[in-house]
Amino acid sequence: MHDIINNPQHYTDRRFEVIEVIEDAIEKATDPVLANCQSQVLRYILRMWDKDTPLQNAKKAQWYLLRLIDKLENQQEKPFRFG
Repeated sequence: MHDIINNPQHYTDRRFEVIEVIEDAIEKATDPVLANCQSQVLRYILRMWDKDTPLQNAKKAQWYLLRLIDKLENQQEKPFRFG
């Protein structure tokens, strides 16, 4: 029996475990909110063909990607200030 909690097949049936790929990818994120958005994009893209429908997963990834882009654009508009 496959352990759906600790090792779900749709995350572990590749050469690299999805969580490790995501953790590596967001390591340099400058903000936890940005890291979360990036991780969600990767999560839905990496499991796109394995769970739910590919279209649904692509749309979820798109939603998070647009949110990430919006937050990055807002950061550029606001000047950085100490304190």
